[in-house]
Amino acid sequence: MTPKRRPYSDLPKLFLGTFSISAMTFGGGYVIVPLLSDRFARKLNWIDEESMLDIVAIAQATPGVMAVNCSMLIGWRTLGFPGALVALLATVLPPLIILSILTLVYDAVKSSALIQAIFRGLMVGVSIIIGSAIWSMQTLILKRRRILPPVIMAIAFALHFFFHINVIYLILSALILGAFLTWLELRRAGAP
Repeated sequence: MTPKRRPYSDLPKLFLGTFSISAMTFGGGYVIVPLLSDRFARKLNWIDEESMLDIVAIAQATPGVMAVNCSMLIGWRTLGFPGALVALLATVLPPLIILSILTLVYDAVKSSALIQAIFRGLMVGVSIIIGSAIWSMQTLILKRRRILPPVIMAIAFALHFFFHINVIYLILSALILGAFLTWLELRRAGAP
């Protein structure tokens, strides 16, 4: 489903939304996904859940930082090229500002027990948010009544966790398998 383009007057709302999410997110791309989904799919209704799942898949397959890729794709889908640029700027600015400030005070606080405790607490929170993102994506996939993606995910996890298979090989294998299964589906549907 192609979402309806938003008016350019929504660019400040896009900037503030992605800026605030990026500023308050610790833990990388998978942490930002449920927050972006909540803001732009559930609260603002700019995109639907299916589109969000597609955006996550494309962001993962695209080189670069997942959080930036997701934000840019949401900006592109909703406001075109200006939206992608605004989302890029809004997503990159908070980490740039925070890291610049941390660089100035790092030596003074690196051995602080309080700072170390805060980072340990952040790791717990990040783990919970990543688990929530995985649960949300799996729920959407299961709603499509497709059992194979969760099975592939479980097999890939087991191969990496128990047999220490390199993640690159698992990703490439899943890519080839996904392309083959898509080709089979299109062939059954009668597409050339």
